[in-house]
Amino acid sequence: MADEWKAPSAEKNEEQKSWQLLEKTLLAGVQEQRRARRWGIFFKLLTFAYLFGALMLFTPLMDVEKAAARGSSHTALIEVRGMIADQEPASADNIVGSLRAAFEDPKTKGVILRINSPGGSPVQSGYIYDEIRRLRAQYPAIKLYAVITDLGASGAYYIASAADQIYADKASLVGSIGVTAAGYGFVGTMEKLGVERRTYTAGEHKAFLDPFQPQKPEETRFWQGVLETTHRQFIASVKQGRGERLKDKEHPELFSGLIWSGEQAVQLGLVDGLGSASYVARDVIGEKNLVDFTIEESPFDRFSKRLGASVAEHLAMWMGFQGPTLR
Repeated sequence: MADEWKAPSAEKNEEQKSWQLLEKTLLAGVQEQRRARRWGIFFKLLTFAYLFGALMLFTPLMDVEKAAARGSSHTALIEVRGMIADQEPASADNIVGSLRAAFEDPKTKGVILRINSPGGSPVQSGYIYDEIRRLRAQYPAIKLYAVITDLGASGAYYIASAADQIYADKASLVGSIGVTAAGYGFVGTMEKLGVERRTYTAGEHKAFLDPFQPQKPEETRFWQGVLETTHRQFIASVKQGRGERLKDKEHPELFSGLIWSGEQAVQLGLVDGLGSASYVARDVIGEKNLVDFTIEESPFDRFSKRLGASVAEHLAMWMGFQGPTLR
Protein backbone atom coordinates (compact mmCIF):
# COMPACT_ATOMS: atom_id res chain seq x y z
CA MET A 1 0.00 0.00 0.00
CA ALA A 2 2.88 2.27 0.84
CA ASP A 3 4.47 1.61 -2.57
CA GLU A 4 1.27 2.61 -4.30
CA TRP A 5 1.43 6.04 -2.62
CA LYS A 6 5.13 6.55 -3.47
CA ALA A 7 4.70 6.23 -7.25
CA PRO A 8 2.66 9.42 -7.77
CA SER A 9 5.10 11.35 -5.56
CA ALA A 10 8.08 10.27 -7.71
CA GLU A 11 6.27 11.30 -10.86
CA LYS A 12 5.52 14.67 -9.31
CA ASN A 13 9.19 15.17 -8.45
CA GLU A 14 10.24 14.35 -11.99
CA GLU A 15 7.69 16.83 -13.31
CA GLN A 16 9.01 19.55 -10.99
CA LYS A 17 12.55 18.88 -12.11
CA SER A 18 11.47 19.19 -15.73
CA TRP A 19 9.78 22.52 -15.06
CA GLN A 20 12.80 23.76 -13.14
CA LEU A 21 15.09 22.81 -16.03
CA LEU A 22 12.82 24.54 -18.52
CA GLU A 23 12.68 27.62 -16.30
CA LYS A 24 16.48 27.74 -16.06
CA THR A 25 16.77 27.40 -19.83
CA LEU A 26 14.34 30.26 -20.45
CA LEU A 27 16.04 32.45 -17.86
CA ALA A 28 19.40 31.74 -19.45
CA GLY A 29 18.01 32.76 -22.85
CA VAL A 30 16.57 36.00 -21.46
CA GLN A 31 19.86 36.82 -19.73
CA GLU A 32 21.76 36.15 -22.94
CA GLN A 33 19.45 38.49 -24.85
CA ARG A 34 19.91 41.19 -22.21
CA ARG A 35 23.66 40.74 -22.35
CA ALA A 36 23.66 41.00 -26.14
CA ARG A 37 21.47 44.09 -25.99
CA ARG A 38 23.81 45.75 -23.48
CA TRP A 39 26.83 45.00 -25.64
CA GLY A 40 24.98 46.38 -28.69
CA ILE A 41 24.19 49.63 -26.87
CA PHE A 42 27.78 49.84 -25.62
CA PHE A 43 29.26 49.48 -29.10
CA LYS A 44 26.81 51.99 -30.56
CA LEU A 45 27.74 54.53 -27.88
CA LEU A 46 31.41 53.79 -28.44
CA THR A 47 31.06 54.37 -32.20
CA PHE A 48 29.14 57.62 -31.63
CA ALA A 49 31.77 58.83 -29.12
CA TYR A 50 34.55 57.99 -31.58
CA LEU A 51 32.89 59.88 -34.45
CA PHE A 52 32.06 62.85 -32.22
CA GLY A 53 35.61 62.95 -30.87
CA ALA A 54 37.09 62.76 -34.35
CA LEU A 55 34.82 65.60 -35.46
CA MET A 56 35.78 67.76 -32.49
CA LEU A 57 39.46 67.01 -33.08
CA PHE A 58 39.30 67.73 -36.82
CA THR A 59 37.43 71.04 -36.50
CA PRO A 60 40.05 72.76 -34.29
CA LEU A 61 42.79 71.61 -36.67
CA MET A 62 40.96 73.34 -39.52
CA ASP A 63 40.64 76.48 -37.39
CA VAL A 64 44.37 76.40 -36.60
CA GLU A 65 45.21 76.11 -40.28
CA LYS A 66 42.97 79.04 -41.14
CA ALA A 67 44.38 81.10 -38.29
CA ALA A 68 47.92 80.44 -39.52
CA ALA A 69 46.97 81.53 -43.05
CA ARG A 70 45.47 84.73 -41.68
CA GLY A 71 48.70 85.66 -39.97
CA SER A 72 49.88 87.66 -42.97
CA SER A 73 48.39 90.22 -45.33
CA HIS A 74 45.69 88.63 -47.49
CA THR A 75 42.62 88.95 -49.68
CA ALA A 76 39.57 87.53 -47.92
CA LEU A 77 37.51 85.08 -49.98
CA ILE A 78 33.86 84.24 -49.23
CA GLU A 79 31.95 81.66 -51.26
CA VAL A 80 28.26 82.05 -52.15
CA ARG A 81 27.27 78.67 -53.57
CA GLY A 82 23.85 77.20 -54.30
CA MET A 83 20.44 78.44 -53.24
CA ILE A 84 20.32 81.55 -51.07
CA ALA A 85 17.92 80.43 -48.36
CA ASP A 86 17.58 79.93 -44.64
CA GLN A 87 19.24 76.74 -43.33
CA GLU A 88 21.36 76.50 -46.50
CA PRO A 89 25.14 77.03 -46.83
CA ALA A 90 24.40 80.36 -48.57
CA SER A 91 22.06 81.60 -45.83
CA ALA A 92 22.22 85.20 -44.62
CA ASP A 93 23.54 84.04 -41.23
CA ASN A 94 26.51 82.25 -42.82
CA ILE A 95 27.36 84.90 -45.41
CA VAL A 96 26.95 87.83 -43.02
CA GLY A 97 29.08 86.09 -40.39
CA SER A 98 31.79 85.48 -42.99
CA LEU A 99 31.67 89.10 -44.17
CA ARG A 100 32.02 90.49 -40.66
CA ALA A 101 34.98 88.24 -39.88
CA ALA A 102 36.69 89.24 -43.13
CA PHE A 103 36.24 92.99 -42.66
CA GLU A 104 37.21 92.92 -38.99
CA ASP A 105 40.49 91.09 -39.66
CA PRO A 106 43.28 93.73 -39.58
CA LYS A 107 45.26 91.79 -42.22
CA THR A 108 42.48 91.94 -44.83
CA LYS A 109 43.40 94.13 -47.80
CA GLY A 110 40.25 93.43 -49.80
CA VAL A 111 37.26 91.09 -49.89
CA ILE A 112 36.08 88.89 -52.75
CA LEU A 113 32.58 87.45 -52.78
CA ARG A 114 32.82 84.53 -55.22
CA ILE A 115 29.31 83.75 -56.45
CA ASN A 116 27.89 80.69 -58.15
CA SER A 117 24.17 80.74 -57.39
CA PRO A 118 20.77 80.81 -59.14
CA GLY A 119 19.36 83.09 -56.42
CA GLY A 120 16.74 82.28 -53.84
CA SER A 121 14.96 84.07 -51.02
CA PRO A 122 14.48 87.83 -51.47
CA VAL A 123 14.59 88.21 -47.68
CA GLN A 124 17.92 86.40 -47.27
CA SER A 125 19.36 88.24 -50.28
CA GLY A 126 18.19 91.57 -48.83
CA TYR A 127 19.84 90.85 -45.47
CA ILE A 128 23.18 90.18 -47.17
CA TYR A 129 22.84 93.21 -49.47
CA ASP A 130 22.20 95.55 -46.52
CA GLU A 131 25.11 94.11 -44.52
CA ILE A 132 27.53 94.55 -47.44
CA ARG A 133 26.61 98.22 -47.73
CA ARG A 134 26.90 98.71 -43.96
CA LEU A 135 30.35 97.10 -43.83
CA ARG A 136 31.56 99.09 -46.84
CA ALA A 137 30.56 102.30 -45.06
CA GLN A 138 32.18 101.19 -41.80
CA TYR A 139 35.44 100.07 -43.47
CA PRO A 140 35.91 102.45 -46.45
CA ALA A 141 39.54 101.41 -46.93
CA ILE A 142 38.55 97.79 -47.66
CA LYS A 143 36.97 97.24 -51.07
CA LEU A 144 34.56 94.39 -51.75
CA TYR A 145 34.45 92.76 -55.17
CA ALA A 146 31.85 90.29 -56.41
CA VAL A 147 33.21 87.65 -58.78
CA ILE A 148 30.58 85.61 -60.64
CA THR A 149 31.74 82.22 -61.87
CA ASP A 150 29.18 80.01 -63.65
CA LEU A 151 26.01 81.73 -62.50
CA GLY A 152 25.06 84.95 -60.76
CA ALA A 153 21.33 85.23 -61.28
CA SER A 154 18.43 86.89 -59.54
CA GLY A 155 19.01 86.94 -55.76
CA ALA A 156 22.70 86.23 -56.37
CA TYR A 157 22.95 89.30 -58.60
CA TYR A 158 20.96 91.23 -55.97
CA ILE A 159 23.84 90.53 -53.56
CA ALA A 160 26.54 91.25 -56.15
CA SER A 161 25.07 94.68 -56.93
CA ALA A 162 26.03 95.84 -53.41
CA ALA A 163 29.75 95.34 -54.16
CA ASP A 164 32.21 98.06 -55.17
CA GLN A 165 32.74 96.26 -58.48
CA ILE A 166 31.51 93.09 -60.18
CA TYR A 167 33.65 90.75 -62.29
CA ALA A 168 32.62 87.68 -64.27
CA ASP A 169 33.88 85.28 -66.91
CA LYS A 170 32.92 86.01 -70.50
CA ALA A 171 30.67 82.91 -70.48
CA SER A 172 29.14 83.46 -67.02
CA LEU A 173 25.36 83.83 -66.82
CA VAL A 174 24.39 87.14 -65.22
CA GLY A 175 21.14 88.96 -64.50
CA SER A 176 17.64 87.49 -64.25
CA ILE A 177 16.34 90.50 -62.33
CA GLY A 178 12.84 89.23 -61.67
CA VAL A 179 10.60 87.47 -59.17
CA THR A 180 8.77 84.16 -59.48
CA ALA A 181 6.30 82.18 -57.40
CA ALA A 182 5.31 78.73 -58.63
CA GLY A 183 2.58 76.27 -57.76
CA TYR A 184 0.24 73.63 -59.18
CA GLY A 185 -3.49 73.38 -59.76
CA PHE A 186 -5.14 70.04 -59.05
CA VAL A 187 -8.81 71.01 -59.53
CA GLY A 188 -9.38 68.97 -62.72
CA THR A 189 -7.50 66.00 -61.29
CA MET A 190 -9.67 66.03 -58.16
CA GLU A 191 -12.83 66.01 -60.26
CA LYS A 192 -11.61 63.08 -62.37
CA LEU A 193 -10.74 61.10 -59.26
CA GLY A 194 -14.09 61.93 -57.67
CA VAL A 195 -12.38 63.44 -54.62
CA GLU A 196 -14.02 66.34 -52.79
CA ARG A 197 -11.86 69.01 -51.17
CA ARG A 198 -13.13 70.31 -47.83
CA THR A 199 -11.46 73.43 -46.45
CA TYR A 200 -12.55 75.30 -43.33
CA THR A 201 -11.21 78.82 -42.86
CA ALA A 202 -11.81 82.01 -40.91
CA GLY A 203 -11.06 84.85 -43.30
CA GLU A 204 -12.45 85.34 -46.78
CA HIS A 205 -9.16 84.76 -48.62
CA LYS A 206 -7.31 82.57 -46.14
CA ALA A 207 -7.13 79.65 -48.59
CA PHE A 208 -6.45 81.69 -51.73
CA LEU A 209 -3.25 79.74 -52.53
CA ASP A 210 -4.90 76.34 -52.12
CA PRO A 211 -3.96 74.33 -55.26
CA PHE A 212 -7.09 72.19 -54.91
CA GLN A 213 -9.47 75.12 -55.41
CA PRO A 214 -10.13 77.18 -58.57
CA GLN A 215 -8.34 80.50 -58.83
CA LYS A 216 -10.32 83.69 -58.33
CA PRO A 217 -9.46 86.71 -60.52
CA GLU A 218 -9.28 89.15 -57.59
CA GLU A 219 -6.92 86.85 -55.67
CA THR A 220 -4.70 86.36 -58.71
CA ARG A 221 -4.45 90.15 -59.09
CA PHE A 222 -3.59 90.49 -55.42
CA TRP A 223 -0.81 87.90 -55.60
CA GLN A 224 0.56 89.51 -58.76
CA GLY A 225 0.71 92.78 -56.83
CA VAL A 226 2.81 91.14 -54.13
CA LEU A 227 5.27 89.86 -56.74
CA GLU A 228 5.45 93.24 -58.47
CA THR A 229 6.15 94.98 -55.16
CA THR A 230 9.01 92.58 -54.50
CA HIS A 231 10.27 93.16 -58.04
CA ARG A 232 10.27 96.96 -57.51
CA GLN A 233 12.28 96.51 -54.32
CA PHE A 234 14.77 94.34 -56.22
CA ILE A 235 15.13 96.90 -59.03
CA ALA A 236 15.57 99.79 -56.57
CA SER A 237 18.38 97.93 -54.76
CA VAL A 238 20.19 97.09 -58.00
CA LYS A 239 19.95 100.72 -59.18
CA GLN A 240 21.22 101.94 -55.82
CA GLY A 241 24.16 99.55 -55.95
CA ARG A 242 25.16 100.02 -59.59
CA GLY A 243 24.30 103.69 -60.02
CA GLU A 244 25.16 105.31 -63.35
CA ARG A 245 27.06 102.22 -64.51
CA LEU A 246 23.77 100.45 -65.21
CA LYS A 247 22.53 101.17 -68.74
CA ASP A 248 18.87 100.62 -67.92
CA LYS A 249 17.62 103.72 -69.76
CA GLU A 250 18.87 102.35 -73.06
CA HIS A 251 17.99 98.78 -72.11
CA PRO A 252 14.78 98.57 -70.04
CA GLU A 253 14.80 94.80 -70.65
CA LEU A 254 17.46 94.57 -67.94
CA PHE A 255 14.64 94.22 -65.41
CA SER A 256 12.54 91.76 -67.41
CA GLY A 257 14.04 88.59 -65.92
CA LEU A 258 16.30 87.88 -68.90
CA ILE A 259 19.84 86.61 -68.39
CA TRP A 260 23.03 87.49 -70.30
CA SER A 261 26.54 86.19 -70.77
CA GLY A 262 29.37 87.88 -68.89
CA GLU A 263 30.59 89.50 -72.09
CA GLN A 264 27.14 90.98 -72.77
CA ALA A 265 26.77 91.97 -69.12
CA VAL A 266 29.82 94.24 -69.36
CA GLN A 267 28.20 96.15 -72.23
CA LEU A 268 24.96 96.51 -70.27
CA GLY A 269 26.64 97.77 -67.12
CA LEU A 270 25.67 94.70 -65.09
CA VAL A 271 29.35 93.82 -64.71
CA ASP A 272 32.47 96.02 -64.51
CA GLY A 273 35.00 93.67 -66.06
CA LEU A 274 36.02 90.12 -66.90
CA GLY A 275 38.24 88.13 -64.59
CA SER A 276 38.52 85.39 -61.96
CA ALA A 277 38.94 85.67 -58.19
CA SER A 278 42.70 85.13 -58.57
CA TYR A 279 42.88 87.93 -61.13
CA VAL A 280 40.98 90.34 -58.88
CA ALA A 281 43.13 89.46 -55.86
CA ARG A 282 46.41 89.80 -57.77
CA ASP A 283 45.78 92.65 -60.21
CA VAL A 284 42.93 94.69 -58.67
CA ILE A 285 43.39 94.37 -54.90
CA GLY A 286 47.14 93.82 -55.15
CA GLU A 287 47.28 90.93 -52.68
CA LYS A 288 47.39 87.48 -54.29
CA ASN A 289 47.32 85.57 -50.97
CA LEU A 290 43.71 84.32 -50.72
CA VAL A 291 42.31 83.26 -47.35
CA ASP A 292 38.91 81.56 -47.22
CA PHE A 293 36.60 83.15 -44.63
CA THR A 294 33.55 81.14 -45.69
CA ILE A 295 31.66 79.74 -42.73
CA GLU A 296 31.22 76.04 -43.42
CA GLU A 297 29.00 73.84 -41.32
CA SER A 298 30.42 70.63 -39.95
CA PRO A 299 28.92 67.31 -41.10
CA PHE A 300 27.36 67.00 -37.65
CA ASP A 301 25.63 70.40 -38.00
CA ARG A 302 24.36 69.55 -41.48
CA PHE A 303 22.99 66.24 -40.24
CA SER A 304 21.26 67.94 -37.30
CA LYS A 305 19.61 70.51 -39.56
CA ARG A 306 18.42 67.90 -42.00
CA LEU A 307 17.08 65.81 -39.15
CA GLY A 308 15.19 68.79 -37.79
CA ALA A 309 13.87 70.05 -41.13
CA SER A 310 10.43 71.56 -40.93
CA VAL A 311 7.65 69.12 -41.81
CA ALA A 312 5.36 72.04 -42.56
CA GLU A 313 7.79 73.41 -45.14
CA HIS A 314 7.98 70.13 -47.02
CA LEU A 315 4.22 69.70 -46.79
CA ALA A 316 3.69 73.17 -48.27
CA MET A 317 5.98 72.31 -51.17
CA TRP A 318 4.17 69.03 -51.73
CA MET A 319 0.86 70.87 -51.75
CA GLY A 320 2.15 73.08 -54.56
CA PHE A 321 2.80 76.36 -52.76
CA GLN A 322 6.06 78.23 -53.09
CA GLY A 323 6.60 81.80 -51.92
CA PRO A 324 8.28 84.60 -53.90
CA THR A 325 11.72 83.60 -55.15
CA LEU A 326 14.44 85.61 -56.83
CA ARG A 327 15.65 83.32 -59.59
